[in-house]
Amino acid sequence: MDSTTTPVGSTRREATRQKLYEAAVTLIAEQGFSATTVDEIAERAGVAKGTVYYNFASKSVLFEELLRHGVGLLTASLREAAEATARAGGSRVDALDAMIRAGLVFIDRYPAFTQLYVAELWRTNRAWQSTLLVVRQQAVAVVEGVLREGIDNGEFSDEIDVQLTAAALVGMVLVAALDWQAFQPERSLDDVHAALSRLLQGRVSGRR
Repeated sequence: MDSTTTPVGSTRREATRQKLYEAAVTLIAEQGFSATTVDEIAERAGVAKGTVYYNFASKSVLFEELLRHGVGLLTASLREAAEATARAGGSRVDALDAMIRAGLVFIDRYPAFTQLYVAELWRTNRAWQSTLLVVRQQAVAVVEGVLREGIDNGEFSDEIDVQLTAAALVGMVLVAALDWQAFQPERSLDDVHAALSRLLQGRVSGRR
């Protein structure tokens, strides 16, 4: 998983961690966390086993940092979509729509990570559960911020439940995108975005 926000002077250690993230997410998506060994991660990344332990204390720590890294990229893409819309003078609905597209682009780029992330949300016995909850909230909070701005300026009803609505929007994008990739891969990203955009804007009912 690469990041367009990585500083030009990124260190060799950061580059190594990037390779380990990519190797781990692919292997764990293929065969599960428990079945994946540190030796396999090292081999897939093209590094020595000791390099894995030099960068991460354990496989669990590697996976925890992988979740933090991946959701951090998603959060940054959602925030940039909202900020770009604001700079262009768009509405809060426009910002939410842009965030939906940004989420779809992220999931299309990192499908294996997205599958892992969604799967881990349903597990409660993991050592990294608290970290997962924190990074999830960081992503949802970006959507909450746009909703609150819309309420404050009168664009949205003040009866909106901000927390649930934000979680529902993020969940809608995640589930719809996974369904798209697993069962409707022939559809384009534009097609999926258009369908979700219609839901967002309340344009799914028939004409009266």
